[in-house]
Amino acid sequence: MNKITAAITAVGAYVPDFVLTNQVLETMVDTNDEWITSRTGIKERRILKDADKGTSFLAIKAAEDLIAKANINPLEIDLVLMATATPDMQVSATGAYVATQIGATNAFAYDLQAACSSFLYGMSTAAAYIQSGRYKKVLLIGADKMSSIVDYTDRTTCIIFGDGAGAVLFEPNYKGLGLQDEYLRSDGIGRDFLKIDAGGSLHPPTIQTVEEKRHSIRQDGKTVFKYAVTNMADASEQILKRNNLTNEDVAYLVPHQANKRIIDATASRMNLEESKVLMNIERYGNTTSATLPLVLNDFEHLFKKGDTIIFAAFGGGFTWGSIYLKWAYNKQ
Repeated sequence: MNKITAAITAVGAYVPDFVLTNQVLETMVDTNDEWITSRTGIKERRILKDADKGTSFLAIKAAEDLIAKANINPLEIDLVLMATATPDMQVSATGAYVATQIGATNAFAYDLQAACSSFLYGMSTAAAYIQSGRYKKVLLIGADKMSSIVDYTDRTTCIIFGDGAGAVLFEPNYKGLGLQDEYLRSDGIGRDFLKIDAGGSLHPPTIQTVEEKRHSIRQDGKTVFKYAVTNMADASEQILKRNNLTNEDVAYLVPHQANKRIIDATASRMNLEESKVLMNIERYGNTTSATLPLVLNDFEHLFKKGDTIIFAAFGGGFTWGSIYLKWAYNKQ
């Protein structure tokens, strides 16, 4: 029997209609387009304005897009993995609700949270389920409504984040395509540098925590940037070395879209030419768990069967890593 590898066989995505531009942000906080663009590479981001819709809405839309494009029966999906840092609510898994709403009623589902590395870790998890031989179709969704946890009076964070969702389908492959290797890491030192202070078991919600705006995301930008540049680039370099790959072997780098300077540093360490580095950060900002699948969706037309694709991400916690995958299909 040939070895089972886990291949991506379909992608889908969804972003809200409302566009929050740098020019609009200039009217909200003390910032400007030149400052934001030069430091982040972001020009605009999408925002889900409906107060009664959460991350599940984005995830359902992305999953439905994949299902329609791939023409698959939701009843055949074995597992729905929901990568998100902004679940609809605590305790009740957003993934379970999403699975039911898309008609994947034969699947089990749960949430996976590793901040901006959630989707990357989800790829590893999905691949393990496929490689076990027990499951044939694993739907991995990365979705975040970051606007729900952003303080739009904090200019250090409100310029960065946007809302969106992307989805991929993993299936068994017997020809050596799909996920080849992974280099995943974490370091709890990051706990204090990128977080939402209140709302969890350590600091439950109180009137005081709400008044002090402790339920919004905060970060020590310089520290996070330093760790992100070093570790995302290092992970990508390690995955190349471990697999005896050169920059010539890499068809594309699919990096987490947090900051253009971080992406540029990672590409530089890998000695990649600009055309191999895929970016859409200027249009979406940092959508956290959704960045990687949104890049896949936007650039799917470029990928050829057998292409070597390197994924890299860095997130709060700290969490980071890189994945080496061989693309499994040509877009029709």
